[in-house]
Amino acid sequence: EQMLISLMGMVDTLMVSRVGAEAISAVSLVDSINNLVLQVFAAMAAGAAIICSQYLGRKDEKGCNDAAKQIVLTVVVISSVIMIIGFRKPLLHLIFGSVEEAVMTNAQMYFLITALSYPFIALFQAGAAFYRACGNSKFTMKTALIANVANIVGNTLFIFVLQMGAAGAAVSTLISRALCAFVVFYALRKPGYAIQLKNYFSIRPDLNLIVKILAIGVPSGIENGMFQFGKLAIQSTVSSLGTAAIAAQAMTIIFENVNGMAAVGIGIGLMTVVGQSIGAGRQEEAKYYIVKLAGYAEVAMIISCILVYIAARPVTVLAGMSEESTALCMQMILAITIVKPLLWVPSFTPPNGLRAAGDVRFSMITATLTMWLCRVALSIFLMRVVKTGPIGVWYGMFADWGVRGVIFTIRFVRGKWLRFKVI
Repeated sequence: EQMLISLMGMVDTLMVSRVGAEAISAVSLVDSINNLVLQVFAAMAAGAAIICSQYLGRKDEKGCNDAAKQIVLTVVVISSVIMIIGFRKPLLHLIFGSVEEAVMTNAQMYFLITALSYPFIALFQAGAAFYRACGNSKFTMKTALIANVANIVGNTLFIFVLQMGAAGAAVSTLISRALCAFVVFYALRKPGYAIQLKNYFSIRPDLNLIVKILAIGVPSGIENGMFQFGKLAIQSTVSSLGTAAIAAQAMTIIFENVNGMAAVGIGIGLMTVVGQSIGAGRQEEAKYYIVKLAGYAEVAMIISCILVYIAARPVTVLAGMSEESTALCMQMILAITIVKPLLWVPSFTPPNGLRAAGDVRFSMITATLTMWLCRVALSIFLMRVVKTGPIGVWYGMFADWGVRGVIFTIRFVRGKWLRFKVI
């Protein structure tokens, strides 16, 4: 499922790249904002999976369903507010004011259309979390596959047949995300699952449950949001390096997302496993599965990094990237392939287990501090002062991963994360 979601963005970039450098640069810049928003929704969905899985571990299906209804209400309200904020045109000028006019024109249109999809992707993320909490991730994987097919067909129609450029990619993305949300929530009406949602308009706010949801979702949302906001600050610096650097960085980000998706998927599954173990009061089992699944994630990371590196150059050729952009991209991909298997898993997989137990504030504080002190500050220093070019972004990221991994390993070993109560 995570691979398919990542593939959707990769297909958009590849297909838009045929329109021109201005279009691919616009999509890259806007997607750095969209990823910020999507990570907030993903954090809310993670909170949903944690709460629901703990209720299911306790064999409390009524409590689980009540929580699911409040989660739906919460994500609809939050995503709608963010969508309205996204309609403000000056936002892009504030963040990327120095880019070329043609890039800005494409970026504004792409951003306004994709902002309409925020409620749909938020609902899909929440619905997918409900299925994962029940132990069924296959259904949402199939839904993501359908969305990818719809997105490719839509891109072909809107970008190439109707000649809509970047705006065509945005319309296709909007339709695909709406389709995902509809399919998932229509299926949740059917009997057979521990979580069933019907009569959506009869849902009324339950402040006690909403507070529990936000107690998990808000720290995770802040963590993910600051994580992406830091990337946005870095991207703003990259945008000043020229179109070739922007395009190279855009493609490198896609490759880096793809080579980590298998490990990300294991981490997402880990939250359900640990959540159910904690809900059932089996703490030693939770510790065991964190270690075991972190080992699986490491194996997956090594294999996927090697495969992505092998595929990287053919993909850049297929995308029609310039020689300068391709050379920059391959330089960054090589560094990632060497370093990521060493540092990524300790910094991201065990923390998912800690969050599933309710230890979300420590994760938020740690991730935010390492993000700004290591990744953002170091990356900007390397690009602006040392003049490393866009690869400076990844040197800062490697430092972030290393520091995070050490801190979270110490936190896991000491066991303080087992003292938290979610429900």
